[in-house]
Amino acid sequence: MAGYAGAGAVAAGSVGVMASLSQWSPALRPLWALFHAGVLSLGLWFVWQGRQPAWMGRLGRAPASAPSPVPQGWRQMQGPARAAAAGAAWVAWPCGLLQSALLVAALANTPAGGALAMTGFALASSAGLMAGPWLWARLQGGGLVGLSESGLIRVSGLLLVLGSGFALSRGVWHQVAAYCGWA
Repeated sequence: MAGYAGAGAVAAGSVGVMASLSQWSPALRPLWALFHAGVLSLGLWFVWQGRQPAWMGRLGRAPASAPSPVPQGWRQMQGPARAAAAGAAWVAWPCGLLQSALLVAALANTPAGGALAMTGFALASSAGLMAGPWLWARLQGGGLVGLSESGLIRVSGLLLVLGSGFALSRGVWHQVAAYCGWA
């Protein structure tokens, strides 16, 4: 929970700094739009293919010939210290739901708000992390039609497309509304 709260605070603080800088420097606005265009493209890929791109599947995996990525100090750590370190590092896990929660935390106005959002996510998702594997096995064993990994990836892609499409079109619609006298 502390790792999630810390990451939420960093995400909200970073976006807050980025937002204030974007007011000072118009050069950052195209970078923000380019980021959302990339996320929109990734979402469209998910919808179209129903799987991750190959480069994304290789993230965090070491080649077979590489030395063990586990540092020696980690092997010596035992008990609660090891569990706390693993919990703090868990926020770096390449999980779509976790990354989307970080995006929600980034929308908070303050680092404290981002930390609170991620703490809420940690509390809400802990039950799912415990019950999820059991439920997934039950659903797959029951032959539930339409519930597949590629289908779930397509749904997540659609959510990425909707979120990035909204972010990209938000400024456009304000300009259209102002031009048409709706604002």
